[in-house]
Amino acid sequence: MRALLLTSLTGPAGLRLTEVDDPHGDSLVHIDVRAAGVNFPDLLVMRGEYQLKTEPPFVPGSEIAGVVRSAPSGSGFSAGDRVIALAGQGGLAERVAVHPGVVRHAPSGLDHAEAVTMLVNFQTAVFALETRARVSAGQTVVVMGAAGGIGTATVQVAHALGVEVIAVVKRPGADEFLRTAGADHVVALADGWSGRVRELTDGRGADVLVDPVGGPAFDDAVRSLAPGGRLVVVGFAAGGIPTVTVNRLLLRNVGVLGAGWGEYLRTDPRALGQVASRLDELVTAGLRPAVNHRYAFGDGVRAYTDLASGAVFGKAVIDVSSDPA
Repeated sequence: MRALLLTSLTGPAGLRLTEVDDPHGDSLVHIDVRAAGVNFPDLLVMRGEYQLKTEPPFVPGSEIAGVVRSAPSGSGFSAGDRVIALAGQGGLAERVAVHPGVVRHAPSGLDHAEAVTMLVNFQTAVFALETRARVSAGQTVVVMGAAGGIGTATVQVAHALGVEVIAVVKRPGADEFLRTAGADHVVALADGWSGRVRELTDGRGADVLVDPVGGPAFDDAVRSLAPGGRLVVVGFAAGGIPTVTVNRLLLRNVGVLGAGWGEYLRTDPRALGQVASRLDELVTAGLRPAVNHRYAFGDGVRAYTDLASGAVFGKAVIDVSSDPA
């Protein structure tokens, strides 16, 4: 089968489209991959910068959507089922074999490229907003890095939950895209952005702020919270890991929460089914993921290069197969 093999820890430049052995394992679900998600953790893996390190050569790629080729008896899956799966690694290939516990039936009504977005980014968004921040309808949610994959998913989920959404974005040209995704307001990340958040909330501040970026904007993010507000740390796309001055939390009665979805799954694997079921409900109610960039399998290097350079708004997907089944 064909796969994008990482030959060196040099980022996308280390990928080579080549032939590799088919996966094997009688106790695993074998899936013909139709679409693979392009996400930031995969990019870190390719650079050797992720907390879980693998020495090359190996096939990266953690998110796939496709069609079951074969499945073990009692797994709940049969040949021909449309599914999505958290592959861990190996997703940038024409076929994968994964444990049944990481496979879900694809949400009805979504094509493969849309369905694959229902994994890392959208699951993280639901986990951050509902499990960690316990957001409720009528509240105000600020989303940092809103034009990125997790940011856009958070904007869409927050909108689906009935909250007012303020998208904060650094890159120019994303306003129309974010408003289409569900943002009520789009604010440029520049001097005074937190003041603009206060203006939009009549001086009160945000009930919840979701931050997948980190870096120097963190202090202003704390200041932008309303009394009782929650800042949810999702990641550090800006590179710097900020520190918090805890007296600000005390004096303003605000909190800082972590939302490490992958780590949470390692401690409570049942959460995958719970969050995935919640996403199925939101899709049934009308949520449609924003897939803004689609790449052919042979353009996989460019997909990750574009992600690294900031050329991707929202979610990018690699079409591993053009088969629509």
